[in-house]
Amino acid sequence: MYEKIFAVVQSVDDFVWGWGMICLLLGTHLFLTIRTGFIQKKTITKGIPLSVAKEEGAEGEVSQFGALTTALASTIGTGNIIGVGTAIALGGPGAVLWCWLTGVFGIATKYAESLIAVKYRVKTEDGRMQGGAMYALERGLNMKWLGIIFAVFAGFASFGIGCATQVNAIAEVCNKNLGIQPWIVGIIIAVLTAFVIFGGIKTIASVCERLVPFMAVFYVAGCLIILFMNRDFVIPAVTTICKLAFADEKAVVGGLIGGGLRAAIQYGVARGLFSNESGMGSAPIAAAAAKTRNPVRQALVSSTGTFWDTVVVCLMTGLVLVTTMMKNPQIAAAQITDGGELTTLAFDQIPYLGPLILVVGIISFAYSTILGWAYYGERCVEYFAGKKGLFPYRVLYVAVALIAPVLALDLVWKIADILNALMAIPNLIAVLLLSPVIVKETRKYIHNLDAVDDTPVPVVKTGVRK
Repeated sequence: MYEKIFAVVQSVDDFVWGWGMICLLLGTHLFLTIRTGFIQKKTITKGIPLSVAKEEGAEGEVSQFGALTTALASTIGTGNIIGVGTAIALGGPGAVLWCWLTGVFGIATKYAESLIAVKYRVKTEDGRMQGGAMYALERGLNMKWLGIIFAVFAGFASFGIGCATQVNAIAEVCNKNLGIQPWIVGIIIAVLTAFVIFGGIKTIASVCERLVPFMAVFYVAGCLIILFMNRDFVIPAVTTICKLAFADEKAVVGGLIGGGLRAAIQYGVARGLFSNESGMGSAPIAAAAAKTRNPVRQALVSSTGTFWDTVVVCLMTGLVLVTTMMKNPQIAAAQITDGGELTTLAFDQIPYLGPLILVVGIISFAYSTILGWAYYGERCVEYFAGKKGLFPYRVLYVAVALIAPVLALDLVWKIADILNALMAIPNLIAVLLLSPVIVKETRKYIHNLDAVDDTPVPVVKTGVRK
């Protein structure tokens, strides 16, 4: 029975992640890169400095850095570790390049979707800021029906990409490396999650502001150690990745097997989106809560999330795995299809500390993602069900965390992939149709980002949905 269900889900996944979605996603990235005048060039010079700047007197619930770390909490997750390994296992080393390119050009899409999220955000009667693709569709395009569709897809997606896959990954790594039973992990994660998410966005942001920098530095340090150990294979790995990314059919380069152009693009782009969420419409929900004077400032801050997540962390993970496979031919010859197992073998190269770095990395990455996506799901549920839907959603979210360790991970990953694609479509429609607004706002604010007299964007006040 399970095999039949998995086969159906696999067919749906192959359909939604066919060339149509790949072209839509990459096409949007390229289109917005051109329309924004290659906004990526502002990432380091403006985006990163603004992310740690304070906005005195600006409307919002959390700081720009708090909004960024909340978004990063949801994006820097198991997709950066297990997801990249899965992409390489199924699509070959060439998938790393497509994952990376998805991040580079995806910076423009993250910028665009965050800009419209802030521009069209609303303020509830109880003072909370709410925004995202659903409000952009409703207020910017008069397409509330499509906003509801996005919110429904995103709400359900939160249980998969944000909760089940993350808890499952934590349970697996704790069981293999620490001998802790999965059901015990489920109970612990459920309790910790309930404690934080019932505190709202300020509690979530407060936790993420402390957790995200620590986990990123800790994991990157481990990657740098492995790359130093594999330093003789770094350049050959880069060459192999580039060659296999464009191989028409299955090919062997540098002792590694590539899955062909279609597989490399399909799994590279899919894992790239799963990792950085550019185009999915999730991170802008957190951006809308930021204290900011204008949408361009927060859009630049939000776009740095894709830079850190994919351009830096995913690339480092990819290089760690490929150099490890080239240094240890027996790993490549084994043709491992489990991304988690592949990553474990790579970190085992660091004596004693390797497994610890991986365990801490996966646990912290995954738990932060659980928190970030809980907030996304809440905002989407409140959009289509009102405040009365929040408590049931939180209870169900915690329940999913409780049972996730005993779910079949491969099926959960496939369902999460499908939901990612379904919620991305309405969001991409929003950024494409509102691209003239995005260009206008960019031209209006981009040259006076450091001015203290920027005219604040008016925020519409709305009644609290019952």
